[in-house]
Amino acid sequence: AITAGGVFSARVLKMADTASGETVKLISKEGHEFVVDKAAACVSGTIKSMLSSSGSFVESGGEIRLAEISTPVLEKVIEYFHYKLKYNNSTGEIPEFAIQPEIAIELLEAANFLDT
Repeated sequence: AITAGGVFSARVLKMADTASGETVKLISKEGHEFVVDKAAACVSGTIKSMLSSSGSFVESGGEIRLAEISTPVLEKVIEYFHYKLKYNNSTGEIPEFAIQPEIAIELLEAANFLDT
């Protein structure tokens, strides 16, 4: 989803095209920026807390720097946010959320930090 030059594919950018219209910019430790629907970002208890508290988030211009989370891991976390929103109250069969073994430990650490 991200090319060598740091350009995002349409798949990632379309994640922000959801109903609420409000977005948040999540920035990985390498400086890659992801514009994410606010409702999806709030799947994370940590991000939800940052967005609901007054002060520093407002002053940051709507950006959250996640200095400990690499770009590929943050991309997968964002995919999970959208997966969680889509299937949260689903009564049908829920497809498996695939995780590549090479990022599993980093993803677990990110999920723990983000309270996801």
